[in-house]
Amino acid sequence: MTEAPNPVTMNQDPTAGLEGVVAAVTRLSNVDGQNGILILKGEKIEDLAGKIPFEDAVGHLWQDLNLTGVSSISTGFADARMAAFDVVPLLERAPAALSVYELMQLGLTALPGHAELPEAIAICGSLPVFLAAAHRISKNLHPIAPDPSLDTATDLLRMLTGSTPSSEEADALDRYLVTILDHGLNASTFTARVIGSTRAGLKQSVLGAMGALSGPLHGGAPGPVLDMIDAIGAPDNAASWITGALARKERLMGFGHRIYRTRDPRADVLKAGLHLLGASNPKVQLAEKIEAAALAALRQAKPDRPLDTNVEFYTAVLLDAVGIDRTLFTPLFATGRAAGWCAHVLEQQTTGKLIRPSSQYVGPMPE
Repeated sequence: MTEAPNPVTMNQDPTAGLEGVVAAVTRLSNVDGQNGILILKGEKIEDLAGKIPFEDAVGHLWQDLNLTGVSSISTGFADARMAAFDVVPLLERAPAALSVYELMQLGLTALPGHAELPEAIAICGSLPVFLAAAHRISKNLHPIAPDPSLDTATDLLRMLTGSTPSSEEADALDRYLVTILDHGLNASTFTARVIGSTRAGLKQSVLGAMGALSGPLHGGAPGPVLDMIDAIGAPDNAASWITGALARKERLMGFGHRIYRTRDPRADVLKAGLHLLGASNPKVQLAEKIEAAALAALRQAKPDRPLDTNVEFYTAVLLDAVGIDRTLFTPLFATGRAAGWCAHVLEQQTTGKLIRPSSQYVGPMPE
């Protein structure tokens, strides 16, 4: 065998990771990393999250995609939760070794078609049920049936804990779900569009997106943020702990972003929601002290590299404050992002084009 002339290694390839390559034209969301702006269907994220309910935000994202077919998103999601609970006995009989995330995927796989519900609504409405049921099954607790009179965030917390949350807790979770609805062509969304471009169904596209999200480089950051906060322990320890971590070349979880070169706009949305739960909360005070110390240390250690607070930092603190176990952060993210995945699949399918990029061969050539 002979080597190809002037071989290009993967590390030398400027398109590795497809950064800067336009792979889709979309009306759904725009991420302006230089200026720290996230736009969903013509509206800034801070004008949606905390301002309108999750269901209305989904309706805003889904407009013009002919996805609803029901009187309202709220009614559709409520009906979908009730239908999904019929699948829960299958999850109870599943092998005990399956994780919460895998049980959610199993539930979605087994979800039957619903003649009166569009597939996108059936999928997105079912995931809160599968998440809550899977968590309770993993704790040897009985799953709790949904309440169709409640909104998604309130019912999800109720199905998880067995008690109706406060309005502040439900509003905080609702705000989080809106912030994660869609975020450009990230790994899981791109996966969904690729699968959808083959004319596969929404269910298969969402299952594929869930698979992409399970990787630690995409969906695993908020949990380690809490691990860092726990390790710091007290506000007075923040500066010295962070200085030591940077000296050891460790990454500060919750700071810096591949796209944003300034502050992630979703961080401030979630921080504001956290304060609605009570700024006197010791964990809130600790988080703010850590954030201030981290930003100061990063500016000093890496003055030429803009590193600011990202969405994972206040996601972790907010979800912990409303009682969401850190092991559920990725399953919960999938629950909120599913509406965005469905929208991207249907948008891609309107083009009629199969996504089929090219590759450059750099392997050995035949004699």
